[in-house]
Amino acid sequence: MLAAMLAATWVAPVAVSGQRAQFAPHAMIASNSTPASEAGVEILKRGGNAVDAAVATGFALAVTLPEAGNLAGGGYMVVHMADGRSAAIDYRETAPRAATRTMYVDASGKNTGESLVGYKAAGVPGSVAGLYEVQRRFGRLPFAQVVAPAIRLAEQGFVVDSMTARVIEKCAPLLSRFQSRDVFLRDGHAPAVGTKLMQPALAKTLRAIAAHGAEAFYHGAIAHALAEDMHANGGIVTEEDLAAYKPAWKTPVVTKFHGYTLLGMPLSSSGGITMSRIFAALDTIPIAPLGSVAQVSALTNAMRDAFEYRNTKLGDTTAVASALRQTREGNETTHYSVVDADGNAVSTTTTINSLFGAGAYTGSVGVFWNNEMDDFAVQPGVPNQFGLVMGEQNSVAPGRRPLSSMSPTIVLDSTGKLLLVVGSRGGPRIITSTTQVILNVIDHHLTLADAMRAPRLHHQALPDTLLYEPQGVTSAVADSLKAKGIATAETPSVGLVDAVLRVSGGYEGMDDPRRQAAAVGY
Repeated sequence: MLAAMLAATWVAPVAVSGQRAQFAPHAMIASNSTPASEAGVEILKRGGNAVDAAVATGFALAVTLPEAGNLAGGGYMVVHMADGRSAAIDYRETAPRAATRTMYVDASGKNTGESLVGYKAAGVPGSVAGLYEVQRRFGRLPFAQVVAPAIRLAEQGFVVDSMTARVIEKCAPLLSRFQSRDVFLRDGHAPAVGTKLMQPALAKTLRAIAAHGAEAFYHGAIAHALAEDMHANGGIVTEEDLAAYKPAWKTPVVTKFHGYTLLGMPLSSSGGITMSRIFAALDTIPIAPLGSVAQVSALTNAMRDAFEYRNTKLGDTTAVASALRQTREGNETTHYSVVDADGNAVSTTTTINSLFGAGAYTGSVGVFWNNEMDDFAVQPGVPNQFGLVMGEQNSVAPGRRPLSSMSPTIVLDSTGKLLLVVGSRGGPRIITSTTQVILNVIDHHLTLADAMRAPRLHHQALPDTLLYEPQGVTSAVADSLKAKGIATAETPSVGLVDAVLRVSGGYEGMDDPRRQAAAVGY
Protein backbone atom coordinates (compact mmCIF):
# COMPACT_ATOMS: atom_id res chain seq x y z
CA MET A 1 0.00 0.00 0.00
CA LEU A 2 2.84 2.39 0.85
CA ALA A 3 4.54 1.75 -2.46
CA ALA A 4 1.28 2.45 -4.27
CA MET A 5 0.83 5.61 -2.24
CA LEU A 6 4.28 6.82 -3.27
CA ALA A 7 3.64 6.01 -6.92
CA ALA A 8 0.34 7.88 -6.86
CA THR A 9 1.94 11.04 -5.54
CA TRP A 10 5.69 11.43 -5.76
CA VAL A 11 7.29 9.77 -8.76
CA ALA A 12 11.05 9.22 -8.50
CA PRO A 13 12.90 11.32 -11.11
CA VAL A 14 14.17 9.28 -14.03
CA ALA A 15 17.75 10.22 -13.17
CA VAL A 16 17.59 8.44 -9.84
CA SER A 17 15.34 5.49 -10.63
CA GLY A 18 16.52 1.89 -10.62
CA GLN A 19 19.35 2.32 -8.08
CA ARG A 20 19.55 -0.26 -5.32
CA ALA A 21 21.12 -0.26 -1.89
CA GLN A 22 24.09 -2.53 -1.16
CA PHE A 23 23.59 -5.27 1.45
CA ALA A 24 26.15 -6.78 3.82
CA PRO A 25 25.57 -9.05 6.82
CA HIS A 26 28.22 -7.59 9.13
CA ALA A 27 29.22 -3.98 8.48
CA MET A 28 28.70 -1.18 5.99
CA ILE A 29 30.26 2.11 4.86
CA ALA A 30 28.53 4.61 2.55
CA SER A 31 30.59 7.50 1.21
CA ASN A 32 31.02 9.57 -1.94
CA SER A 33 34.05 7.52 -2.99
CA THR A 34 34.12 3.77 -3.47
CA PRO A 35 37.91 3.48 -2.85
CA ALA A 36 37.52 5.45 0.37
CA SER A 37 34.69 3.17 1.54
CA GLU A 38 36.86 0.18 0.66
CA ALA A 39 39.67 1.65 2.79
CA GLY A 40 37.31 1.77 5.75
CA VAL A 41 36.14 -1.80 5.19
CA GLU A 42 39.78 -2.92 5.03
CA ILE A 43 40.27 -1.51 8.52
CA LEU A 44 37.12 -3.23 9.79
CA LYS A 45 38.39 -6.57 8.49
CA ARG A 46 41.70 -5.96 10.28
CA GLY A 47 39.87 -5.73 13.61
CA GLY A 48 39.08 -2.05 13.74
CA ASN A 49 35.78 -0.66 14.95
CA ALA A 50 33.48 1.88 13.27
CA VAL A 51 35.55 4.82 14.53
CA ASP A 52 38.77 3.35 13.15
CA ALA A 53 36.99 2.75 9.85
CA ALA A 54 35.50 6.25 9.75
CA VAL A 55 38.91 7.82 10.34
CA ALA A 56 40.44 5.60 7.65
CA THR A 57 37.66 6.63 5.27
CA GLY A 58 38.20 10.30 6.13
CA PHE A 59 41.91 10.20 5.37
CA ALA A 60 41.27 8.19 2.20
CA LEU A 61 38.74 10.78 1.01
CA ALA A 62 41.51 13.38 1.19
CA VAL A 63 43.20 11.33 -1.54
CA THR A 64 40.37 9.96 -3.68
CA LEU A 65 37.89 12.85 -3.47
CA PRO A 66 40.28 15.84 -3.73
CA GLU A 67 37.49 18.30 -4.53
CA ALA A 68 35.84 17.75 -1.12
CA GLY A 69 37.76 15.26 1.02
CA ASN A 70 40.53 17.07 2.82
CA LEU A 71 43.31 17.53 5.34
CA ALA A 72 43.07 21.36 5.29
CA GLY A 73 39.31 21.63 5.87
CA GLY A 74 36.99 20.80 8.74
CA GLY A 75 33.82 19.03 9.77
CA TYR A 76 31.66 17.30 12.35
CA MET A 77 31.23 13.75 13.61
CA VAL A 78 28.55 12.04 15.71
CA VAL A 79 29.54 8.76 17.37
CA HIS A 80 27.31 6.14 19.00
CA MET A 81 28.99 3.10 20.51
CA ALA A 82 27.22 -0.22 21.02
CA ASP A 83 27.74 0.10 24.79
CA GLY A 84 25.53 3.20 24.82
CA ARG A 85 28.17 5.93 24.78
CA SER A 86 27.49 8.84 22.42
CA ALA A 87 29.56 11.88 21.57
CA ALA A 88 29.96 14.62 18.99
CA ILE A 89 33.16 16.31 17.91
CA ASP A 90 33.37 19.73 16.25
CA TYR A 91 36.46 20.23 14.10
CA ARG A 92 35.14 23.15 12.07
CA GLU A 93 37.68 25.66 10.75
CA THR A 94 38.30 28.91 12.64
CA ALA A 95 39.08 32.43 11.46
CA PRO A 96 42.81 33.22 11.75
CA ARG A 97 44.03 35.65 14.40
CA ALA A 98 44.76 38.31 11.79
CA ALA A 99 41.21 38.21 10.37
CA THR A 100 39.29 41.49 10.33
CA ARG A 101 35.69 42.45 9.66
CA THR A 102 36.46 44.33 6.42
CA MET A 103 39.22 42.14 5.00
CA TYR A 104 37.18 41.17 1.93
CA VAL A 105 35.79 44.62 1.08
CA ASP A 106 37.71 47.34 -0.78
CA ALA A 107 37.74 51.07 -0.01
CA SER A 108 34.62 51.62 -2.09
CA GLY A 109 32.70 48.92 -0.19
CA LYS A 110 32.87 46.39 -3.03
CA ASN A 111 33.39 42.68 -2.37
CA THR A 112 36.88 41.78 -3.60
CA GLY A 113 36.12 38.07 -4.07
CA GLU A 114 39.15 37.13 -1.98
CA SER A 115 36.95 35.10 0.37
CA LEU A 116 36.34 32.60 -2.44
CA VAL A 117 39.61 32.08 -4.32
CA GLY A 118 43.20 32.17 -3.15
CA TYR A 119 45.11 31.84 0.09
CA LYS A 120 43.34 34.71 1.85
CA ALA A 121 40.08 32.71 1.74
CA ALA A 122 41.32 29.98 4.08
CA GLY A 123 40.39 29.39 7.69
CA VAL A 124 42.52 27.42 10.15
CA PRO A 125 41.92 23.74 9.26
CA GLY A 126 40.55 21.22 11.75
CA SER A 127 40.27 17.91 9.89
CA VAL A 128 43.52 16.28 10.98
CA ALA A 129 43.03 17.32 14.61
CA GLY A 130 39.44 16.07 14.64
CA LEU A 131 40.14 12.70 13.05
CA TYR A 132 43.13 12.08 15.30
CA GLU A 133 41.26 13.04 18.45
CA VAL A 134 38.19 10.86 17.80
CA GLN A 135 40.37 7.84 16.94
CA ARG A 136 42.43 8.40 20.09
CA ARG A 137 39.31 8.33 22.27
CA PHE A 138 37.18 5.66 20.60
CA GLY A 139 39.39 3.72 18.20
CA ARG A 140 40.73 0.22 18.68
CA LEU A 141 43.73 -0.07 16.33
CA PRO A 142 47.08 1.78 16.30
CA PHE A 143 46.61 5.13 14.57
CA ALA A 144 49.31 4.40 11.97
CA GLN A 145 47.44 1.30 10.86
CA VAL A 146 44.27 3.33 10.34
CA VAL A 147 46.04 5.86 8.09
CA ALA A 148 47.85 3.18 6.06
CA PRO A 149 45.20 2.71 3.32
CA ALA A 150 45.21 6.45 2.56
CA ILE A 151 49.00 6.44 2.31
CA ARG A 152 48.85 3.57 -0.17
CA LEU A 153 46.20 5.31 -2.28
CA ALA A 154 48.26 8.49 -2.42
CA GLU A 155 51.56 6.73 -3.07
CA GLN A 156 50.45 4.07 -5.55
CA GLY A 157 47.60 6.09 -6.99
CA PHE A 158 43.91 5.42 -7.50
CA VAL A 159 42.05 4.90 -10.76
CA VAL A 160 40.42 8.05 -12.11
CA ASP A 161 36.72 7.43 -12.77
CA SER A 162 34.43 9.49 -14.97
CA MET A 163 33.15 11.66 -12.13
CA THR A 164 36.65 12.52 -10.88
CA ALA A 165 37.74 13.36 -14.42
CA ARG A 166 34.63 15.46 -14.96
CA VAL A 167 35.04 17.55 -11.81
CA ILE A 168 38.76 18.14 -12.44
CA GLU A 169 38.02 19.19 -16.02
CA LYS A 170 35.27 21.52 -14.80
CA CYS A 171 37.68 23.15 -12.36
CA ALA A 172 40.75 23.13 -14.62
CA PRO A 173 40.74 26.95 -14.98
CA LEU A 174 40.93 27.25 -11.18
CA LEU A 175 43.50 24.49 -10.71
CA SER A 176 45.73 25.90 -13.44
CA ARG A 177 46.26 29.05 -11.34
CA PHE A 178 47.91 27.19 -8.47
CA GLN A 179 50.53 24.52 -7.74
CA SER A 180 47.86 21.82 -8.02
CA ARG A 181 48.15 22.00 -11.82
CA ASP A 182 51.34 19.93 -11.60
CA VAL A 183 49.46 17.09 -9.88
CA PHE A 184 45.91 17.16 -11.26
CA LEU A 185 46.23 18.42 -14.83
CA ARG A 186 47.72 16.85 -17.96
CA ASP A 187 48.48 19.56 -20.54
CA GLY A 188 45.81 21.69 -18.91
CA HIS A 189 43.16 18.97 -18.78
CA ALA A 190 41.93 16.28 -16.40
CA PRO A 191 43.68 12.90 -16.36
CA ALA A 192 42.06 10.36 -18.66
CA VAL A 193 39.47 8.01 -17.19
CA GLY A 194 41.15 4.75 -16.25
CA THR A 195 44.57 6.24 -15.58
CA LYS A 196 46.07 6.43 -12.11
CA LEU A 197 46.38 9.65 -10.11
CA MET A 198 49.34 9.62 -7.71
CA GLN A 199 50.01 12.24 -5.01
CA PRO A 200 53.52 11.70 -3.60
CA ALA A 201 53.62 14.90 -1.53
CA LEU A 202 50.32 14.02 0.11
CA ALA A 203 51.62 10.49 0.77
CA LYS A 204 54.64 11.98 2.56
CA THR A 205 52.37 14.18 4.68
CA LEU A 206 50.14 11.24 5.56
CA ARG A 207 53.21 9.20 6.56
CA ALA A 208 54.24 11.94 8.96
CA ILE A 209 50.72 12.12 10.42
CA ALA A 210 50.59 8.33 10.76
CA ALA A 211 53.89 8.31 12.64
CA HIS A 212 53.38 11.36 14.87
CA GLY A 213 49.64 12.05 14.95
CA ALA A 214 48.05 15.48 14.55
CA GLU A 215 51.18 17.04 16.04
CA ALA A 216 52.91 16.47 12.70
CA PHE A 217 50.39 18.66 10.86
CA TYR A 218 50.02 21.51 13.34
CA HIS A 219 53.65 21.84 14.43
CA GLY A 220 57.08 21.38 12.89
CA ALA A 221 58.04 21.08 9.24
CA ILE A 222 54.54 20.66 7.76
CA ALA A 223 53.08 23.59 9.71
CA HIS A 224 56.09 25.69 8.71
CA ALA A 225 55.64 24.81 5.03
CA LEU A 226 51.92 25.60 5.16
CA ALA A 227 52.51 28.95 6.86
CA GLU A 228 55.36 29.90 4.53
CA ASP A 229 53.24 29.17 1.48
CA MET A 230 50.41 31.20 3.04
CA HIS A 231 52.66 34.18 3.73
CA ALA A 232 54.22 34.08 0.27
CA ASN A 233 50.80 34.21 -1.39
CA GLY A 234 48.92 36.78 0.66
CA GLY A 235 47.26 34.38 3.13
CA ILE A 236 46.96 35.03 6.86
CA VAL A 237 47.02 31.56 8.48
CA THR A 238 50.22 31.40 10.56
CA GLU A 239 52.17 28.72 12.41
CA GLU A 240 50.72 30.19 15.61
CA ASP A 241 47.19 29.72 14.26
CA LEU A 242 47.92 26.09 13.40
CA ALA A 243 49.54 25.37 16.77
CA ALA A 244 46.56 26.87 18.63
CA TYR A 245 43.82 24.90 16.84
CA LYS A 246 41.80 22.46 19.00
CA PRO A 247 38.73 20.37 18.13
CA ALA A 248 35.83 20.55 20.58
CA TRP A 249 33.97 17.61 22.15
CA LYS A 250 30.23 18.23 22.42
CA THR A 251 27.10 16.46 23.66
CA PRO A 252 24.86 15.40 20.75
CA VAL A 253 21.48 17.06 20.27
CA VAL A 254 18.94 14.41 21.31
CA THR A 255 15.52 14.48 19.62
CA LYS A 256 12.61 12.15 20.35
CA PHE A 257 10.31 11.56 17.40
CA HIS A 258 7.51 9.00 17.05
CA GLY A 259 9.25 6.67 19.50
CA TYR A 260 12.69 6.99 17.87
CA THR A 261 15.77 8.80 19.19
CA LEU A 262 17.85 11.03 16.91
CA LEU A 263 21.42 12.01 17.79
CA GLY A 264 22.43 15.19 15.94
CA MET A 265 25.24 17.72 15.83
CA PRO A 266 25.10 20.72 18.19
CA LEU A 267 26.58 24.19 17.67
CA SER A 268 28.69 25.35 15.89
CA SER A 269 26.55 23.34 13.47
CA SER A 270 22.95 24.39 13.15
CA GLY A 271 22.01 20.96 11.78
CA GLY A 272 20.95 19.12 14.92
CA ILE A 273 18.94 21.99 16.40
CA THR A 274 17.20 22.92 13.15
CA MET A 275 16.29 19.31 12.40
CA SER A 276 15.05 18.90 15.97
CA ARG A 277 12.64 21.80 15.51
CA ILE A 278 11.34 20.31 12.25
CA PHE A 279 10.72 16.96 13.91
CA ALA A 280 9.12 18.60 16.96
CA ALA A 281 6.60 20.38 14.72
CA LEU A 282 5.76 17.17 12.84
CA ASP A 283 5.57 15.05 16.00
CA THR A 284 2.31 16.68 17.06
CA ILE A 285 0.30 16.15 13.87
CA PRO A 286 -1.05 13.04 12.09
CA ILE A 287 1.14 11.40 9.45
CA ALA A 288 -0.23 12.26 6.01
CA PRO A 289 0.38 10.29 2.79
CA LEU A 290 3.75 11.08 1.22
CA GLY A 291 3.37 13.76 -1.45
CA SER A 292 -0.15 14.75 -0.43
CA VAL A 293 -1.16 18.38 0.11
CA ALA A 294 -1.37 17.78 3.86
CA GLN A 295 2.09 16.18 4.02
CA VAL A 296 3.80 18.76 1.82
CA SER A 297 2.13 21.67 3.63
CA ALA A 298 3.09 20.35 7.06
CA LEU A 299 6.70 19.73 6.04
CA THR A 300 6.94 23.14 4.36
CA ASN A 301 5.68 24.95 7.44
CA ALA A 302 7.98 22.97 9.73
CA MET A 303 11.02 23.69 7.56
CA ARG A 304 10.17 27.38 7.19
CA ASP A 305 9.69 27.90 10.93
CA ALA A 306 12.83 25.94 11.83
CA PHE A 307 14.97 27.92 9.39
CA GLU A 308 13.50 31.18 10.64
CA TYR A 309 14.71 30.20 14.11
CA ARG A 310 18.07 29.12 12.75
CA ASN A 311 18.53 32.37 10.86
CA THR A 312 17.85 34.62 13.83
CA LYS A 313 18.78 32.71 16.98
CA LEU A 314 21.62 30.25 16.43
CA GLY A 315 25.32 30.93 16.72
CA ASP A 316 28.64 29.54 17.87
CA THR A 317 28.34 30.02 21.63
CA THR A 318 32.09 29.59 22.07
CA ALA A 319 32.83 32.51 19.74
CA VAL A 320 33.42 36.12 20.58
CA ALA A 321 30.15 37.83 21.56
CA SER A 322 28.19 34.64 20.87
CA ALA A 323 27.88 35.66 17.23
CA LEU A 324 24.69 34.79 15.39
CA ARG A 325 25.35 33.12 12.07
CA GLN A 326 23.78 32.27 8.74
CA THR A 327 25.94 30.41 6.26
CA ARG A 328 26.13 27.55 3.79
CA GLU A 329 28.24 24.76 2.41
CA GLY A 330 28.04 23.92 -1.26
CA ASN A 331 27.75 20.52 -2.90
CA GLU A 332 31.51 20.25 -2.36
CA THR A 333 30.87 18.98 1.16
CA THR A 334 31.09 15.20 1.62
CA HIS A 335 29.42 12.80 4.05
CA TYR A 336 30.11 9.22 5.14
CA SER A 337 28.18 6.79 7.34
CA VAL A 338 29.81 3.81 9.05
CA VAL A 339 28.47 0.83 11.04
CA ASP A 340 30.57 -2.09 12.28
CA ALA A 341 29.71 -5.68 13.23
CA ASP A 342 29.23 -4.75 16.89
CA GLY A 343 26.72 -2.02 16.13
CA ASN A 344 29.06 0.92 16.72
CA ALA A 345 28.17 3.78 14.40
CA VAL A 346 29.73 6.99 13.09
CA SER A 347 28.15 9.77 11.04
CA THR A 348 30.59 12.33 9.57
CA THR A 349 30.25 15.40 7.36
CA THR A 350 33.32 17.35 6.24
CA THR A 351 34.11 20.12 3.78
CA ILE A 352 36.56 22.56 2.22
CA ASN A 353 33.53 24.58 1.05
CA SER A 354 33.82 25.10 -2.72
CA LEU A 355 35.07 22.51 -5.19
CA PHE A 356 38.80 22.23 -4.38
CA GLY A 357 38.27 24.85 -1.71
CA ALA A 358 40.05 28.11 -2.40
CA GLY A 359 42.01 26.48 -5.23
CA ALA A 360 45.15 27.35 -3.27
CA TYR A 361 47.41 24.30 -2.96
CA THR A 362 50.59 23.86 -0.96
CA GLY A 363 52.55 21.59 -3.28
CA SER A 364 55.17 20.40 -0.79
CA VAL A 365 52.40 19.22 1.59
CA GLY A 366 49.92 18.08 -1.07
CA VAL A 367 46.80 19.75 0.32
CA PHE A 368 44.10 22.10 -0.93
CA TRP A 369 43.22 24.98 1.35
CA ASN A 370 39.58 25.53 2.30
CA ASN A 371 37.71 28.75 1.51
CA GLU A 372 35.56 28.68 4.64
CA MET A 373 36.10 32.39 5.28
CA ASP A 374 33.41 32.92 2.66
CA ASP A 375 30.95 31.47 5.16
CA PHE A 376 31.18 34.69 7.12
CA ALA A 377 29.20 37.80 6.17
CA VAL A 378 31.77 39.65 4.10
CA GLN A 379 29.01 42.20 3.40
CA PRO A 380 26.38 41.96 6.15
CA GLY A 381 22.81 42.23 4.91
CA VAL A 382 23.61 41.32 1.31
CA PRO A 383 22.22 37.93 0.14
CA ASN A 384 24.87 35.39 -0.78
CA GLN A 385 24.72 33.13 -3.83
CA PHE A 386 22.21 30.86 -2.05
CA GLY A 387 19.90 33.74 -1.14
CA LEU A 388 20.86 33.56 2.53
CA VAL A 389 21.09 36.93 4.23
CA MET A 390 23.86 37.06 6.80
CA GLY A 391 23.79 39.78 9.42
CA GLU A 392 26.32 41.87 11.28
CA GLN A 393 26.52 39.12 13.89
CA ASN A 394 28.28 36.91 11.33
CA SER A 395 30.97 39.42 10.42
CA VAL A 396 34.56 38.16 10.27
CA ALA A 397 36.33 38.01 13.65
CA PRO A 398 39.41 36.12 14.89
CA GLY A 399 38.77 32.68 16.37
CA ARG A 400 35.15 32.35 15.24
CA ARG A 401 33.76 29.18 13.74
CA PRO A 402 31.15 29.92 11.08
CA LEU A 403 27.81 28.27 11.73
CA SER A 404 27.25 25.24 9.53
CA SER A 405 24.36 23.33 8.00
CA MET A 406 26.18 20.01 8.25
CA SER A 407 23.90 17.45 9.87
CA PRO A 408 25.52 14.10 10.64
CA THR A 409 22.78 12.08 12.36
CA ILE A 410 22.31 8.69 14.01
CA VAL A 411 18.81 7.25 14.59
CA LEU A 412 18.02 4.67 17.29
CA ASP A 413 14.81 2.64 17.37
CA SER A 414 12.34 2.44 20.27
CA THR A 415 14.53 -0.13 22.06
CA GLY A 416 17.65 2.01 21.76
CA LYS A 417 19.14 -0.14 19.02
CA LEU A 418 20.88 1.43 16.06
CA LEU A 419 18.59 1.93 13.05
CA LEU A 420 19.97 4.53 10.65
CA VAL A 421 23.20 6.48 10.09
CA VAL A 422 22.71 9.39 7.72
CA GLY A 423 23.93 12.76 6.49
CA SER A 424 24.21 14.82 3.35
CA ARG A 425 25.98 17.48 1.32
CA GLY A 426 24.39 20.55 -0.28
CA GLY A 427 24.49 23.70 1.89
CA PRO A 428 21.26 24.45 3.79
CA ARG A 429 19.72 21.60 1.81
CA ILE A 430 21.82 19.26 3.95
CA ILE A 431 19.31 19.79 6.74
CA THR A 432 16.19 19.21 4.67
CA SER A 433 17.51 16.26 2.64
CA THR A 434 18.74 14.44 5.76
CA THR A 435 15.41 15.12 7.49
CA GLN A 436 13.38 13.72 4.60
CA VAL A 437 15.33 10.48 4.30
CA ILE A 438 14.74 9.93 8.03
CA LEU A 439 11.02 10.71 7.63
CA ASN A 440 10.78 8.38 4.64
CA VAL A 441 12.18 5.52 6.73
CA ILE A 442 10.41 6.21 10.04
CA ASP A 443 7.00 7.55 9.01
CA HIS A 444 6.52 6.15 5.51
CA HIS A 445 8.33 2.82 6.03
CA LEU A 446 10.15 3.00 2.71
CA THR A 447 13.10 0.79 1.88
CA LEU A 448 16.42 2.59 1.95
CA ALA A 449 16.52 2.70 -1.86
CA ASP A 450 13.04 4.25 -2.06
CA ALA A 451 13.75 6.60 0.84
CA MET A 452 16.83 7.88 -1.00
CA ARG A 453 15.19 8.05 -4.43
CA ALA A 454 12.02 9.86 -3.40
CA PRO A 455 11.99 13.47 -4.65
CA ARG A 456 12.81 16.04 -1.99
CA LEU A 457 11.56 19.46 -0.94
CA HIS A 458 13.43 22.41 0.51
CA HIS A 459 12.37 25.58 2.32
CA GLN A 460 14.87 27.82 4.15
CA ALA A 461 12.56 30.70 5.19
CA LEU A 462 14.37 33.16 2.91
CA PRO A 463 13.54 33.23 0.09
CA ASP A 464 9.96 32.31 1.06
CA THR A 465 9.59 29.67 -1.67
CA LEU A 466 9.18 25.91 -1.52
CA LEU A 467 11.70 24.27 -3.84
CA TYR A 468 11.02 20.80 -5.19
CA GLU A 469 12.94 18.32 -7.31
CA PRO A 470 11.62 17.36 -10.78
CA GLN A 471 8.29 15.53 -10.44
CA GLY A 472 8.47 16.16 -6.70
CA VAL A 473 5.12 17.95 -6.56
CA THR A 474 2.19 17.15 -8.81
CA SER A 475 0.39 19.99 -10.58
CA ALA A 476 -2.69 19.43 -8.44
CA VAL A 477 -0.65 19.67 -5.24
CA ALA A 478 1.16 22.76 -6.55
CA ASP A 479 -2.20 24.43 -7.23
CA SER A 480 -3.41 23.60 -3.74
CA LEU A 481 -0.20 24.96 -2.20
CA LYS A 482 -0.60 28.18 -4.20
CA ALA A 483 -4.11 28.54 -2.83
CA LYS A 484 -2.60 28.26 0.66
CA GLY A 485 -0.17 31.07 -0.16
CA ILE A 486 2.87 28.83 -0.59
CA ALA A 487 5.05 29.82 -3.55
CA THR A 488 6.77 26.93 -5.33
CA ALA A 489 9.63 26.50 -7.80
CA GLU A 490 11.49 23.56 -9.31
CA THR A 491 15.15 22.94 -8.45
CA PRO A 492 17.53 20.33 -9.93
CA SER A 493 18.27 18.56 -6.65
CA VAL A 494 18.02 18.81 -2.88
CA GLY A 495 21.10 17.37 -1.21
CA LEU A 496 23.23 14.30 -1.77
CA VAL A 497 22.69 11.81 1.05
CA ASP A 498 24.79 8.86 2.25
CA ALA A 499 23.08 6.41 4.59
CA VAL A 500 23.33 3.01 6.27
CA LEU A 501 20.16 1.27 7.49
CA ARG A 502 19.88 -1.78 9.74
CA VAL A 503 17.72 -4.41 8.06
CA SER A 504 16.93 -8.05 8.69
CA GLY A 505 20.17 -10.03 8.56
CA GLY A 506 22.54 -7.08 8.36
CA TYR A 507 22.82 -3.61 6.88
CA GLU A 508 21.97 -1.76 3.69
CA GLY A 509 24.11 1.14 2.54
CA MET A 510 23.65 3.64 -0.23
CA ASP A 511 25.33 6.68 -1.73
CA ASP A 512 22.78 9.10 -3.16
CA PRO A 513 21.50 7.80 -6.52
CA ARG A 514 21.73 11.40 -7.78
CA ARG A 515 25.48 10.85 -8.20
CA GLN A 516 27.99 8.09 -8.86
CA ALA A 517 29.49 6.00 -6.05
CA ALA A 518 28.66 2.93 -4.01
CA ALA A 519 28.47 1.75 -0.44
CA VAL A 520 30.81 -1.08 0.55
CA GLY A 521 30.34 -3.71 3.25
CA TYR A 522 31.21 -7.25 4.19
